[in-house]
Amino acid sequence: MKTVAVITGASSGMGARFALTAADHVKFDELWIIARREDRLLALSEQLPGQTVRTLPMDLSQQDCFQTLAKMLMEEEAQVVLLVNAAGFGKFQAVTEVACEVANQMLDLNCKAVMNMCYTCLPFMKRGSRILNIASVAAFLPVPYVAEYAATKAFVLSFSRGLWKELRPQGISVTALCPYWTKTEFIDVASAQSEKSRVHYFNAMYDPVDVVDRGWRDLLRGRDISTYGFIARAQLLFIKLLPHRCLMSIWCKLQGIK
Repeated sequence: MKTVAVITGASSGMGARFALTAADHVKFDELWIIARREDRLLALSEQLPGQTVRTLPMDLSQQDCFQTLAKMLMEEEAQVVLLVNAAGFGKFQAVTEVACEVANQMLDLNCKAVMNMCYTCLPFMKRGSRILNIASVAAFLPVPYVAEYAATKAFVLSFSRGLWKELRPQGISVTALCPYWTKTEFIDVASAQSEKSRVHYFNAMYDPVDVVDRGWRDLLRGRDISTYGFIARAQLLFIKLLPHRCLMSIWCKLQGIK
């Protein structure tokens, strides 16, 4: 039986960073990296000399991907020791400005893919296996003009915490990583030049290296939630103390939205 680490969204951002650092934190025989862009996966694999890397170009918004992955795990008699769900995207626009098709793609990738990856990999996990799902600080409250994204991440946070409690007796840990603004391609995609971005003010922008390092630390400690940065933690405190209506108004004012 071979041990496998599986990382989605590995073509860029925090997913790529998790792939680059996985062997420093978890022991495994093979690293399976998943994303739509095969060229990015191949380039990433070249940065991992000495490791056995399997590149899996898949669109996780398509249901048949999970059947294919399950079949591969079964044929390889694999034990999944690590699953990192880092695939996802958002849009900095009003709901009425986001095409319904795009909103559904967001739902499929940010929510369904996370859940389906967990369902697919859990039968191949044993005591000591670990799951990290990337949520967001936005998961803790409604965020106007990022409404769909915040809602999808609220699902990821809730699902991950419930799973953390369920799997603890089996010795499998689950952590929801909740980043604040982070310097990745996510920002570029969410505020693409060709679209009308509604988000312009970023009161902090963290380095993905630091966020991922904190994610590893909290995952290995078995924590259910991981956040990085003073401003991120301060915002979570305000979310607990202030009404969401008030916080939504403050958010809109900061973005110059009436």
